[in-house]
Amino acid sequence: MSVEVLDCATIVNFVEDEEAFNISIRERFAHLDTNHDGLLSYTELSKDLQSLRVLETHFGIDIKTDPKELAHVYESLFEQFDHDSNGTVDLEEFKLETKRMMLAMANGMGFLPVQMVLEEGSLLKIAVEHESTKLIAA
Repeated sequence: MSVEVLDCATIVNFVEDEEAFNISIRERFAHLDTNHDGLLSYTELSKDLQSLRVLETHFGIDIKTDPKELAHVYESLFEQFDHDSNGTVDLEEFKLETKRMMLAMANGMGFLPVQMVLEEGSLLKIAVEHESTKLIAA
């Protein structure tokens, strides 16, 4: 983990760089596709979603959350990715939904820089590294 500074443009520029974004998405998808069938099952995707611990912590402090509520949230998130409702998520669905979520996050951040603790290998961390690489090259 590391503390990074980013803003809306950090995310938008990364998502709009199709080559860099698509490479990152393919790598992330391959990492999640543990049975290597080219599709993400609920189990495969939910493990990654659960690792975010969105509802299980409040400002970094563990809180007790109703397991039924958690299951509902993760099922709803999976449904967001599963555009054709066939019970699996293919690479294109994963890419489109990840892009939509990242752009929504960027929109919510606005243009003022914020500090965030980012996990190594996360798409936000990759977006920051992408921005840094572009700045160094300029």
